[in-house]
Amino acid sequence: MKIILTQDVKSLGKKGDIVEVNQGYARNFVLPKKLGVEATPKNLNDLKLKNQNDEKIAAENLAEAEKLKADLADKKITTSMKVGANGKTFGSISSKEIAELLKKQLGVEVDKKKIVLPEPIKSIGGTVVKLKIHPKVTAEILVDVTEEK
Repeated sequence: MKIILTQDVKSLGKKGDIVEVNQGYARNFVLPKKLGVEATPKNLNDLKLKNQNDEKIAAENLAEAEKLKADLADKKITTSMKVGANGKTFGSISSKEIAELLKKQLGVEVDKKKIVLPEPIKSIGGTVVKLKIHPKVTAEILVDVTEEK
């Protein structure tokens, strides 16, 4: 019996896969637990339409990410830090603060988890920060840190 999985099943496959299972397994386990539906022509057509819609949405998201990368090219954000007498900085700039600065200065909302910062910025000057805005698109922005007076 052919089944279209509606959820990931460890021993069978991933969501959306069409798998062949025994009738008893389907009738007693897969169908009652709503892990899958029978692969009727209607359900196969619904799956095909859903996959097409998912591909269209993925392409739109990729296009938006490319547009955002182009918008962020050659842009910079500035902030300041307190500096001691010997040039040592007090505190640091984290990805959360960079996300807030992006929103405030450029009007771009980026989740702090998408900002790739190996360690917080603890020095004066320019630092290039990577933004992973899409799995296939990574943008870069310059964070300019100045001395607070």
